[in-house]
Amino acid sequence: MANGKKKINLNKRVWGIAKGLLIYVLIAAAALIFFYQVSGGPSASSGNEVPISQVITDTKEGKVEKITLEGDKVTAVLKNSNQKLASRKEAGESIYKILQSSGVDPKSVTIEVKDLSFQQAWIGILSAVLPILLLVGLMFFLFKNAREGAQGIFSFAQSRARLFTKDQPQIKFTDVAGAEEAKKELSEVVDFLKSPKKYQDIGAKIPKGVLLVGPPGCGKTLLARAIAGEAGVPFFSIAGSEFMEMLVGVGAARVRDMFAQAKKAAPAIIFVDEIESIGRQRGMGISGGHDEREQTLNQILVEMDGFTPNDRVIIIAATNRPDLLDAALVRPGRFDRRVVLSLPDLVERKAIIELHMKGKPFTKEVATEKLARRTVGFSGADLANMLNEAAILAAREGKTAIDNKDLEEAATKEKLGPQRKRMQSEQDRKLAAYHEAGHAIVGHSLPNVDPVHRISIVARGMSGGHTMFPPTEDRSNESKSRLVEQITAALGGQAAEDLVFKDISTGAASDIEVAANIARAMVTQYGMSGLGPISVASRPMFGIWRVGDEGSELSPKMHDAVDAEIKRIIDSCYKSAQDLLKKNKIKLDKVAKTLLEKETLESEEFESIVGKKKV
Repeated sequence: MANGKKKINLNKRVWGIAKGLLIYVLIAAAALIFFYQVSGGPSASSGNEVPISQVITDTKEGKVEKITLEGDKVTAVLKNSNQKLASRKEAGESIYKILQSSGVDPKSVTIEVKDLSFQQAWIGILSAVLPILLLVGLMFFLFKNAREGAQGIFSFAQSRARLFTKDQPQIKFTDVAGAEEAKKELSEVVDFLKSPKKYQDIGAKIPKGVLLVGPPGCGKTLLARAIAGEAGVPFFSIAGSEFMEMLVGVGAARVRDMFAQAKKAAPAIIFVDEIESIGRQRGMGISGGHDEREQTLNQILVEMDGFTPNDRVIIIAATNRPDLLDAALVRPGRFDRRVVLSLPDLVERKAIIELHMKGKPFTKEVATEKLARRTVGFSGADLANMLNEAAILAAREGKTAIDNKDLEEAATKEKLGPQRKRMQSEQDRKLAAYHEAGHAIVGHSLPNVDPVHRISIVARGMSGGHTMFPPTEDRSNESKSRLVEQITAALGGQAAEDLVFKDISTGAASDIEVAANIARAMVTQYGMSGLGPISVASRPMFGIWRVGDEGSELSPKMHDAVDAEIKRIIDSCYKSAQDLLKKNKIKLDKVAKTLLEKETLESEEFESIVGKKKV
């Protein structure tokens, strides 16, 4: 199959080169004829001309040694000086008659006549034939384009899936760090493709589809490519959005074509990335069940589990929004397996870091264990990009190895963005220093908040400063007391502004948003309020919250109760932050003063001012 495609491509290239050469030849011939016609043919002179009477006069006086005739062009060579005089005679006139009529003996000078009949004959033929050839070529070009345009309409229905064969560079499971449980599940799929008889003999059926679910950057696409690399089978890759076009029915036609190609190449794998773009729940669109997306989904459902079997063709799909998928798509018989990929834990982060550290020089002080603990909440893509950013920073500064400073800056840049060197007034710097110091003092005073890792008043991204409380361990659950303390720490910045300046600024906008989101989730989802263990949060439609969606089935009285509980939690946390800052006002001033001097404080410097955190 691959050799056939290569042969077709080679023929297309040869035909393209031949067409190009033909066009160039025709253009050159046309230019030649045009030049010939414009310049008057062979009678045209390339130099300055003199009247024919001067040539006759010089010949009569014996100054001319030789006359050369080329058509109507006359060239006279003078004696001694070898100077040449160029002139032209009347068309059809004989040079002998011209000399005789002027009283000059033609025998007194050497006359050489050059025969141009052959060249004139060819130019005449070309001038007659070339316009016809150009007209035929133009008509052929127009008809060919029209035919290709007509075929292009039907090519809309062809699949846009890209085929990767075993001849191309492959990714193996060894190239994927972490996700051991997922790789174990998927290794069985590889075994199905390699040894189907072993499973068929015992009555087991090959899974038709595998759904990879996980947040962005956790390695879904990478694992799908690793499956194809391990199995050594053709791998058809396509994004869900590539099925859709402006023409009705194109998506369904592309699905049919893609499955037809995969069946011919079986055993094969079809990988559909971002399947939620075409696999969303049916009947929720504006046009009911007749829009293009739903017709495409219907065709996928038929192809995966219809009357025609898909022997040895496995469909792998990836999504980070499984809640949007249609129930008929994710049922057993279509996607028989669901492999959930989560953010890497400590062991997996360490393995990912070690994998991406290969080929990069590091100093001896760099410890992967410490780096893995520092990057809680990072995805595999985040870690890969962090190490690449660290290498770029080291190269920018002319270092020969990457050190801890480069890694720390890269990790901060990955989460908060690059530094923004901007001019700030002293009042703005002082405000930022007390704001960030307020976060740090409140968080340091609360037992369930993670230790302060870094405080800075250097602007990054959209923020004028930051205080980092990275998790010290992986957590799968959050307690009520910890959530309350997170709200309190988030409100510490505005509480510090109010305490010191007797005024507040707009710099706490993002902090208030974080606090409000946590408090709302505690009341509406987690049952961590005076309302008790009830859930009043509706699921968003298509991932979009609309006005009136949340708790739309509740009474106005319950709505008021929800709002009152959210306000009570936030007010209580804000008061706690104020009380802690009043109690630690001296420490607040010291931290702010140091920030104004150094701009950035690491955890050790911060604890040298306020003391060790009490847990």
